[in-house]
Amino acid sequence: MSTATTTKVTEPMEPVPSPRTGQSVRAAAGDGRIGLRANLRHIGALARRNALQIKQDPESMFDVLLMPIVFTLLFVFVFGGAVAGKGNQSEYVSYLVPGLMAMMGLNVSMAVGSGINEDFQKGVMDRFRTMPIARSSVLIAKIVVEVGRMMVAFAILLIVGFVLGMSIETSPLHVLGAIGLSLLFGASLMWIFILIGLTVKTAQAVQGVGFLVLMPLQFGSSIFTPPSTMPGWLQTFTDYNPLSNLADAARGLFIGGPVAHDLWMTLAWSAVITLVTAPVAVARFRKKT
Repeated sequence: MSTATTTKVTEPMEPVPSPRTGQSVRAAAGDGRIGLRANLRHIGALARRNALQIKQDPESMFDVLLMPIVFTLLFVFVFGGAVAGKGNQSEYVSYLVPGLMAMMGLNVSMAVGSGINEDFQKGVMDRFRTMPIARSSVLIAKIVVEVGRMMVAFAILLIVGFVLGMSIETSPLHVLGAIGLSLLFGASLMWIFILIGLTVKTAQAVQGVGFLVLMPLQFGSSIFTPPSTMPGWLQTFTDYNPLSNLADAARGLFIGGPVAHDLWMTLAWSAVITLVTAPVAVARFRKKT
């Protein structure tokens, strides 16, 4: 038995013939010819694997558990008085929380790039390379799990907002629409960070590049303050900032006001970002593996 086992390990891996096409399963995976049902099954299995990793390492959830609390308390009690005026805390909370949903999505998205990079450093991708799976399923599974983490962050953010006096002046359906819009935009941003994670050499570099992207987008937006308080040149940047469109759309869905323009702009940004970066990220991943 031991001799047979040794022979099996040392023999080079041969492509496994496909019973239907006569082609190797590995070739089918590399060329993207795996059927939709099989692809979805692979995504589910890989998503479960990523979720089990979180279960084994609960500390990996600290960012989504603590980030909504820390940022909400920081901006409400440190900057809220200067922005909204003393005594207007509840009004500022209602303004801030929908905007922070955009910020949470951006921060959580950056973790995908770091995770992909670390998987390559640890050799996890070497194992995926030998498996008869579509390369895109590895990336999509990462996004599925991170969207789940993002939902946890949004839930905690809303709880903190209600505790601090946030009021919703629309309907629960509008709130769900704001959450869904934020999840969609956050998922599109993940493709950018996946591409960064596949391009730079270390997870620290992913965080460094991500920080350079995060800072101007976050603080040059309408997340924390109304653009009317900014200089003219910064207002122009804010008008074209996708985070401002998302923050204003979510804010309108929470407390009322015009929504259509910002809603369609956010959907357009999400579609463009995904259509441009997703194929490039998948191609880069195939080349790297």
